[in-house]
Amino acid sequence: MKITNLSLAAIAVVAMTTGAMADVDMKIGGQTVIYYQTDDAGTDDMFAESASSANGGIQLDATADIGNGYGLGFQGTALNTYGLEGNLVDGVRQSGLAHNGDTANAGNYFAFTKAYMTKKIANTTLKLGRQELPKGLSPLAFSEGWNVFKNTFDAAVAINTDIENTTLVGAYVSRSNRHGNLNRFGALDGTASQANGQNKGAYMLTAKNQSLAGITPTLSYYQLPSSAKAVWLDVDANMNKLAGAPVSLALQGGQIMPNASGARDSKAVGVKVSGKAGPANISVAYSKTNNGAVATNNLGTGVKTPLYTQMVANQGDIKQDAEGTVLKVVLPTGPGKLIAQYGMMKDNLNSNSDVQELDVIYKFKALGANMLAALVSSKADDKVYNGDDTRNIIRVWTRYKF
Repeated sequence: MKITNLSLAAIAVVAMTTGAMADVDMKIGGQTVIYYQTDDAGTDDMFAESASSANGGIQLDATADIGNGYGLGFQGTALNTYGLEGNLVDGVRQSGLAHNGDTANAGNYFAFTKAYMTKKIANTTLKLGRQELPKGLSPLAFSEGWNVFKNTFDAAVAINTDIENTTLVGAYVSRSNRHGNLNRFGALDGTASQANGQNKGAYMLTAKNQSLAGITPTLSYYQLPSSAKAVWLDVDANMNKLAGAPVSLALQGGQIMPNASGARDSKAVGVKVSGKAGPANISVAYSKTNNGAVATNNLGTGVKTPLYTQMVANQGDIKQDAEGTVLKVVLPTGPGKLIAQYGMMKDNLNSNSDVQELDVIYKFKALGANMLAALVSSKADDKVYNGDDTRNIIRVWTRYKF
């Protein structure tokens, strides 16, 4: 949707303009979502009210080119339960206004999850304010897409392409809203608590190079003044271009170095091989993390990892002192695609438990919307799922983007 001839007076407060009148082209878009999940871990039964959570949500996005290389972006997010609480669910997936998990107040929520300004200067683009960060350029502080809506960050980002075939990204990332309460922005995971006033955020520098056909290395360095330094490398290799082999190879490795005296560095390595077999895309991935002082996970949420072995729900079994192997098959089926992945994890952090997870996911389009239905089954040697050694999850959602 596009709205033209909008006076700057309507957005003067946010843009901090001088009040001069001008014509602005503004583009409006967004999405609506219905999201439901249930699981049978512990004493809960599948589909029981106490074992289920849900949300309905609306996001409205607005972007504007205000001239002279300047742009603005806003995102408003509203969440509700459509009255499901007390009937079908006892919890919400996301909320706001400090009502995380409180279905009775979950409908009383609206907030700006994005509010940023952009400026184009030669081959450099600046983006300042509340925004998403992609995992491809910020592997240890990124926006995750598995929940109702993505988490966002308060950040200042500069992207430069002056060097041929190279993208440089510099960023200062101060705060994240994680997933539960999208209206509450606080310290990054692994930095000092916001409550003690010592949160100094994170500085990041990423270089992505595509000079050599078939090989794309991406190197990121993080400085967290409150707590640690970190480095992460991903290398994607198209073996068809390099050696005529019909497969792709990906390698990754990283290290988090805590500032605390005596704290052990956290290290991670991974490899993934992928290719096609008829209409199917097949990949095999392996990862290993040591028993360092901190987990190898997203600093913005403390949930997902950048590891190739990340599945729907296995992050707790791979991000610290663990090994994981995952076989994944993606097959076009009907109006969508069927994804099946099986993982075997050795979780040394949790009583040396052997963990298995099977994800069966179907993504498809219907009624003009994107839809997902997923069944996740996990089994562990130890009773790590609310006192149970098995867990089954059913997740369904519908997203209509406009």
